[in-house]
Amino acid sequence: MDTVESVIKAHIRTHGPMTIETFMGLALGHPQHGYYMTRDPLGVAGDFTTAPEISQLFGEMVGICLADAWLRAGAPPFHLVELGPGRGTLMADILRATKNVPAFHARMHLHLVETSPVLRAKQDEALKDYRPTWHASGDTLPDDAPLLVVANEFFDALPIRQLMLTENGLVEQVVGLEGEKLTMGLAPAPSTLLPRRVKNNEIIEISPIRETVMEGLAIRIGTQGGMLLAIDYGHDTPEPAGDTFQAVYKHRFCDPLEHVGDADLTSHVDFHALKAIAKRHGCEAYGSISQKEFLEAMGIHARYAQLNDTKLESGLMRLLDPNDMGNLFKVIAVTSSGFSPAAPSNRA
Repeated sequence: MDTVESVIKAHIRTHGPMTIETFMGLALGHPQHGYYMTRDPLGVAGDFTTAPEISQLFGEMVGICLADAWLRAGAPPFHLVELGPGRGTLMADILRATKNVPAFHARMHLHLVETSPVLRAKQDEALKDYRPTWHASGDTLPDDAPLLVVANEFFDALPIRQLMLTENGLVEQVVGLEGEKLTMGLAPAPSTLLPRRVKNNEIIEISPIRETVMEGLAIRIGTQGGMLLAIDYGHDTPEPAGDTFQAVYKHRFCDPLEHVGDADLTSHVDFHALKAIAKRHGCEAYGSISQKEFLEAMGIHARYAQLNDTKLESGLMRLLDPNDMGNLFKVIAVTSSGFSPAAPSNRA
């Protein structure tokens, strides 16, 4: 029986070593054997847990942020979009938090960008009352109204390439074979891939796919109106460097070349680059701020007190812990004219 690892090895035997970008694309998204295509990766029985699965408070604060921006923009008809919606938990919490916002649900059409048939089934179960429309990519989203887009832990799973400048020129990290074992190595790369000047032997990561997705969203938001709220782990500096490619298997980090097809593969998001793309296309960019700052600005402590449920305390603390998710995860907002977020409040 074929596995995604056997598909990758066969590809290398035929075509030679592959970039990390190609490796991630196959390992995560192969139509028959890819990680996201064959399982629900979330929760105790999976490989990782996201903020919406930790506490309902997270999704409720996101919902408040979206509704506030929509109201201040004049409450127009709009499309509510989530990129990579997981089990539908975040969107269910957003919709519950906004159910009493006048006309929010009546003027909303719900869209989910998801490629996994397993997760689409989970989303359908969680959100069937709202009759969502599914899309394989953002390219097919409607263009007749403003978009309110949520991307929680979406950009980190989009494939990257790793480059390094050496005395002999630019090289790229590639995945090859030694016998039957997958191994990392270096291969010459065209200098046109370098986005900026770098120091010798300094690893930099680029993500053409991330940039393409961000560009498409920025063009749509700039033209149609609306806001993108992106929450992920990453960095926000002008010239980031370092190896952030990682794998998680059963809630533990592992070698990205182990458990191929059974481990999640991600890298840290370059928020500085995403904001620059948005601004090039006429959008405003806000943030980044930490997840802790965002949730507190949106009133998470008041909501916790209102619910008066001690079972929510451990989840609240985990979301806000400055030594963990509270500072690791960052939030940016990208908006058109007429839309602005209550938080992140600092314009980039």
